[in-house]
Amino acid sequence: MLTSAIKAAVQNGAFDNTFVSLYNDTARPRARYTKLLDEFLALYGDRECILFSVPGRTEISGNHTDHNNGCVLAASVDIDIIAVASKTDDLTVRLKSEGYPEDIIDCSSPDPQKVRKGSSSALVAGICDAFAQKGYAYGGFVAVTTSDVLTGSGLSSSAAFEVMCARILSELYNGGAVPPMQLAMAGQYAENVYFGKPCGLMDQAACACGGFLFIDFADPKNPVTEKLSLDPEAFGYTFCIVNTGGSHVDLTDDYAAVPKEMHACAALMGKKVLRECDETEFVSRIGYMRANVGDRAILRALHYFAENRRVLAQRAALKSGDASAFFAGVTESGRSSFEYLQNVYSNRNVAEQGISLALAISERFGAVCRVHGGGFAGTIQAYVPSAQAEAYRDAIGAIFGKNACMFLRIRPYGASAVSAEGVKE
Repeated sequence: MLTSAIKAAVQNGAFDNTFVSLYNDTARPRARYTKLLDEFLALYGDRECILFSVPGRTEISGNHTDHNNGCVLAASVDIDIIAVASKTDDLTVRLKSEGYPEDIIDCSSPDPQKVRKGSSSALVAGICDAFAQKGYAYGGFVAVTTSDVLTGSGLSSSAAFEVMCARILSELYNGGAVPPMQLAMAGQYAENVYFGKPCGLMDQAACACGGFLFIDFADPKNPVTEKLSLDPEAFGYTFCIVNTGGSHVDLTDDYAAVPKEMHACAALMGKKVLRECDETEFVSRIGYMRANVGDRAILRALHYFAENRRVLAQRAALKSGDASAFFAGVTESGRSSFEYLQNVYSNRNVAEQGISLALAISERFGAVCRVHGGGFAGTIQAYVPSAQAEAYRDAIGAIFGKNACMFLRIRPYGASAVSAEGVKE
C-alpha cells in the first residue's frame, strides 16, 4: 500500500482496532503514526511501504544470567519503536531516526572492520551480515523510525532498534518468515561484533518474541522459550519502571566486568560458563579460587547459581498461580543483585547511588522492587500497591524528575508488521 493510502487509513480510523491491541489507545497512536508517515513522505516520497512496531523489554528476573547460559524471565512492554519502511532495488539502506541525522549504509559487503563502532549504521551492517550467514535474503530499504523506548531507560532501546532492522529485512526480503529468535540473534551478533558491545541475548529475545517469556540459554544457539502470563493489576499492583537519570558514561568497564568475572570463575572449574559448573563443587573450592579471581567474582558466581534457581522457582510459581511466591522471588532477586552481584552502583563513584535511593523510596511505599537490567545506573523495576501508585509517582518525580516513573503494561506482541487488518508477528 502506498504511504499516502496508509496515512489516510490511519487518520480515518481503519487502524484503530490494531492500535487498541497494541496500546489500549487510539488517539495518541493515530497522531504518532501520522507524523511518522508524513516524515517518510517528505524524505522518500509516496512509495509502497509497511509499518512496523517492536516493543521495549523489561527483565523480570535473571539478572546477569544470560551471558553464562542461564535462565531468565523477561517481558515486552507497551512502549515501542515504530517504523515505516520500503524496499529498494539496491544494497543501500537509508534510515532516518527521529532526532538523528540520516544514516546511509552500503550493505553490499558488510565488514566489521569497515564500520564505525558504536554507531547505528554499524548495527544495520551487522544485521545484514547475520542474515547472510544464516542464508536469509537481505537488501536495501528506506525507513523512518521514532521511539518512545528512551535511550538509557533500561528498556532496551538498542535491542529494539536492532530487532526492528531485522524485522524489516524479514518482511521485505523473506516474507516475514524469519523466526523471532533468529531476529534476536541477528541483533546480538550486530551488537557484539559490529557495534563492539558485549551483551547476552535476553534483551533482543524479549523484544523479538513478545509477551511474558521464560528463556533457557543452556544452548545459546537454540534457546528454549516458553510463554507465561502475569497481570500485576490482577494482584493489586501497578507495574512501574523508574528511571533515576544516572549517567551511563564510563560504565562500560563495570558492565563488562560482570561476565568477565563469572567466566573467570568457570575457567577455574575447567568450564566455559557457570551453567556447566556444579554448584556444590564450586563452593567446596572457594578457598582456592578467591586467591585467583578475588572475592567479588566469587560472590557474583554465587549470585548466578541462586538467581538461576530463583527463575525456575518463579516460573513454577506462575504456572501454579502462586503469585506470593513469584513476588517473593522478585524481592530476593533484588537483594541478591545488591549484595552479591553488586551492580546497584559503581564503586568508582559511591556518591552517586540513584538506584539504591529509588529502591529505598519504593520500599517505603510497600513496593516489591529490584534493580532493572544491567545496573550501576539507570532504572529499577517496582510493583507498587495500586492504591499507592499516584502518590508513589509523585514522590519519585520529586526526587528524580517529573517523568521518572513510567506505568507500563506487559504487551503480548513482539516484533511485528502493523496493518489495518491487525498485528503480524
